[in-house]
Amino acid sequence: MRHRVVVLALDGLLPFELGIPQRIFGLARGSEPGDRGRKLYEVVTCSVRPPGPVATDADFTITVERGPEALATADTVVIPSSYELGPVYEEGRLTDALATALAYIRPGTRLVSICTGSYVLAAAGRLDGRPATTHWSSADHFQQLFPQVRVDPDVLFIDDGDVLTSAGVAAGIDLCLHIVRRDHGTAVANDVARRAVVPPHRDGGQAQYIRRPVPEAQFATTTSARAWALGRLDRPILLRDMAQQESMSVRTFTRRFREEVGISPGQWLTRQRVERARGLLEATDLSIDQVAREAGFGTATSLRQHIQAALGVSPTMYRRTFRAGAGGR
Repeated sequence: MRHRVVVLALDGLLPFELGIPQRIFGLARGSEPGDRGRKLYEVVTCSVRPPGPVATDADFTITVERGPEALATADTVVIPSSYELGPVYEEGRLTDALATALAYIRPGTRLVSICTGSYVLAAAGRLDGRPATTHWSSADHFQQLFPQVRVDPDVLFIDDGDVLTSAGVAAGIDLCLHIVRRDHGTAVANDVARRAVVPPHRDGGQAQYIRRPVPEAQFATTTSARAWALGRLDRPILLRDMAQQESMSVRTFTRRFREEVGISPGQWLTRQRVERARGLLEATDLSIDQVAREAGFGTATSLRQHIQAALGVSPTMYRRTFRAGAGGR
């Protein structure tokens, strides 16, 4: 059976964020022989009340055809943000209707929040003692209201196993893509990203807020250098070589790169190589030494160090876990 994602629509919801789970999970298709093209998720929407209209922060309402009982059928529950959280936002407590709705969620269900949806999880006690994030502009208020939560205001999203939280708006796309990647691998997630015309991977630890995310018009960008580097990850890439692609000095290139991407060129290269290695471990039978060379790490020892640092497991264990998961789908 398909994994069932139930999205909880709250009054004052943001239509864009409500649509993210439907779009991302709804595009995921099987890629294995005999499974190719099959929908991997079933996505449904419910309200805290019986079926009916739900107000949005725009000049229209939406009609939700399921009540809170649908939460009892979920494998994953997603709570997008809302501008009308009332006592949840003001006092850190659930309304009676919201508490009754959340009580339908079965133990072991994966919980996901987008933006200020994290307030609902925190008010329900689901984030006590755990790391979490929310929109950067609400982070201080969130921490003051819920001191028992370990708030990280700088990251795009946090995966704490069965509870995942994201920053605002587009970070919800990054988190949902991350979940698809975690559930079904890099190839499926990249296919979803291509269909949705969004970047296939922004690391959860990337900064939420880059003060100058778009260079001023008279400045060149580092796009060509990044495209050049992605085409030769299996070879040594020096910072001066990337800078030369844009006809910049190393100092100017490094500053411009940070302004556009939010991290240093070296950190970006390492993340791209880790992603290349993940794809090779998932989709090929190359040896660990071969994967290390193809991903640009050079040696199996270097590959193991970087995969362990990024994923918390060895390359062999990652491949074994992914293959086992794929076989069970």
